[in-house]
Formats: sequence, structure tokens, C-alpha cells
Amino acid sequence: MMMQNIDRVLIESLKQRRQKLANLIDFPAILWSGTNSPRNFANNVYPFRASSHFLYFAGIPLPNAAIRLDDGKITLYINDASPSSALWHGETPSRDEIAETIAADAAYPMDELRSQIDGAGTIAVQDAATWTQQTQLLDRMVLPQLPPSGIDLELARAIILLRVTHDSGALAELKKSAAVAIEAHKAGMRATKSAIREAKVRAAMESVIIGHNMTTSYNSIVTVHGEVLHNEHYHHPVQMGDLILADVGAETPTGWASDITRTWPVSGKFSSTQRDIYDVVLAAHDACIAKIQPGVEYSDIHLTACGVIAEGLANLGILQGKPEELVEKDIHALFFPHGIGHLLGLDVHDMEDLGDLAGYEDGRSRSERFGLGYLRLNRPLRTGMLVTIEPGFYQVPAILNHARSQYHYLINWERLEQFSDVRGIRIEDDVLVTDNGAEILTGALPTVANDIEKLVNC
Repeated sequence: MMMQNIDRVLIESLKQRRQKLANLIDFPAILWSGTNSPRNFANNVYPFRASSHFLYFAGIPLPNAAIRLDDGKITLYINDASPSSALWHGETPSRDEIAETIAADAAYPMDELRSQIDGAGTIAVQDAATWTQQTQLLDRMVLPQLPPSGIDLELARAIILLRVTHDSGALAELKKSAAVAIEAHKAGMRATKSAIREAKVRAAMESVIIGHNMTTSYNSIVTVHGEVLHNEHYHHPVQMGDLILADVGAETPTGWASDITRTWPVSGKFSSTQRDIYDVVLAAHDACIAKIQPGVEYSDIHLTACGVIAEGLANLGILQGKPEELVEKDIHALFFPHGIGHLLGLDVHDMEDLGDLAGYEDGRSRSERFGLGYLRLNRPLRTGMLVTIEPGFYQVPAILNHARSQYHYLINWERLEQFSDVRGIRIEDDVLVTDNGAEILTGALPTVANDIEKLVNC
């Protein structure tokens, strides 16, 4: 177990978070960190990633640990490493040293947690070993597949209230993550011309992230098949005339994420049709960011993107009709089916382990409309929120083939065929809501087509 150093700013943020939680609930909270999951045998494990709710209050990723939060105080539960573990893992800090690092008020072995669980709320951890332990100790069902209820629901709502906006400690980490992701994307663009397959571009990007002692905040998407929204295959050849869509983010050692997407031409120059669509997506991206400020409904930001994309595709002759009517009929969603973005923080889709509790304001639920059903965030924006803005255009054969007969009068199919060299385009930035508008944390990475071409041709 490696222990991260915590600077004074983060320690103060941790103390404030613990006290703020105490002001919101009148019962103790116990949060588990989780444990390693084996890949194929017990000692060959996936990389450990602590529960984000644990990280938010503990500050560092400690495997097989738990914290008890009560009245602003934190108690750490973790076992000291066995003497033999030094052979395989090196010397590890003691329980008391870890407690001092995270400014814990007390520290005990894990076995002593059993006597401190009465009346405590918790949140399910994703790995099966941990949620089984949670269920057994608390004597109630605690499963990530089940929505929280009772005091667990009350705890979840309190943590959402804290995590939905970011304090200074979080923002410092989020900006580090964004800076590294920016450099990763630049490296990917530079590597493209010498790449034979997508994997070479992915390797160039992830090597930058690894070189900064970070990891990816999700499985990288680096593909010439941008129409597959979460494409995690990297074996396709990279050929002239293709576009590469790269959706790659970094995660700091303490768990804070970035999430960037850029799309660029393998040749170093967009074709005329590729640039036409790219500029439509960029116009939607820019219009959405320009609208961000406290109090604005995020769903209105999404509808802004829908309107700009519908208008742009109508101007190109692909769609037929008035933009507002096309959006009402969800015709734009045939090419832009997903939501405009999501919350970003310790998780790349922040707090989505809680389902729509975090993303949706109380009393709201997912729309059944094709054009709105994938919206991950439906809240009014608040100062300190970090959101992604990621409009796109995709030609998904399954969607378009299904729509061909139903919407033959709203889509100029012959005109659309002229854009066959555009499989998928997405442009994504991480945007902080400020008192006066927005700050683009990833703004140092260009979005304008000419500037993208320059980076590819460096």
C-alpha cells in the first residue's frame, strides 16, 4: 500500500467536509473503501480504486479500510500490514501513521468496527466482497444494484449536496487532472500520422498520463469508429480519410477526474464534408458554454445543443424542416442521441453509483423521449459545479436504418450519403460554473478546426 502525501489545503478541505456532513445528518456514517478484485486468481488483481465517497472524506486510497464519521470527527478502521507483506509490497505505514496523515481523530483494527455500526448509515461499494461485508455487519441489504433507503438514503442525499459542488481542495486536483489530459490529447494528435492502428494513438496518450503518475479516469475511447459511443477496441487500421475520435481523461492519485474528447483527421486536414459537420458540432459546443451560469437549467443547455445541431444540419441540407419542429420530433436525436454531458468530480460520471439521485433534482425523472432519455444531469446549475459539455454527430447504422422509412420526408438521404466520411464527431470540455458564468478547465486544448489541424501536423 502506497500512501499519498496530503497538502495543507486538502487537509483543511477534508476537515470542512466532515463538519459539513455533521451539519446535515444526526447519525453516524460508515464508509468502506473497498478491496481489490481478482482477475483470474487471488493474487492477480485489478488495480485498486477506492470508493469515491470514502475518498471524499478520507483523502487517500486505502484498501480494506473504513471510516466512521460522527459529529465532525473521523475514526479510521484498518489493519496493520502483516510482517511478511514487506517481502512483496515493501514497508507500509502503520495504522497510526495513516491516521495522522488524514487527520483522523482515532484509529482501530477493522475487527473493532463491528461494535460501532449501530444506527449508522452507509453507501454500497461496488465490489462484491465489500458490499457483502456491509450487508452482514449492518444486517440489512446494502447492494449497489438497489437504491438506498432509510438512513442510507438520507446519507446519500447529504453527500450529494456536498459533492455536487467543489471546494478549493477538489478544484486544485481537478485542474491538475485537466492539465495532464490536455497534454495527453496533444500527444495523441502528434502520434497519429505515424500510427498504423488506433492502439498506437492510445498508447501515446496514456503514456503521458502514466508519466504524470496518474491513471485514466475511464477506459479510453480512441477510435476511427466514432459512431460507437463507448468504443473500447483499438485494433482498427488508421487510414487517410478517417477521423479519430479520442475520449480520454486522467485521474489524479487521489481520485479526481478529467474528461476530454477531441476529433481530428488522420491526414492532418479535414475534408470539406468533415469540416462542415465539425463546425456544426463546434457551434453547439460554444453556444452551450456561452449559456452556462448559476440558475440556468442544465436541460436547457442540452436543448440549446439540440437546436444548434438541428439548424446546422438543416442548413447543410441533411434535415428538412424548421429546427424547432425537428427538435420537438426528436429528429436531431437520430444524429445526437445522448445528453449534452454530466457531473464531473471524483467519478467521471460523478456519483452515478447512486443512479439519478445525484443527477436529477428532487421530483424529476428521466424523460421517455428518445431525444431526452439519455440526459444524465437535470438540475439547475450552481456555482462550483463542474460539468461536461459534449455535443456530437454520429451516423449509427442501426438507428438510421430504422429511421429510413419513418422519417423519409424529414431527412434528405441522398444528401446525407455525401457525408459518408463522417462516422462520428464529438467535442468535449470540462466546464466549471462560476459566479459570473463559466471557466473551461480544459480550454487550453484547441477546438477550432484549423488549430486542430496544426496540432496533428506538428
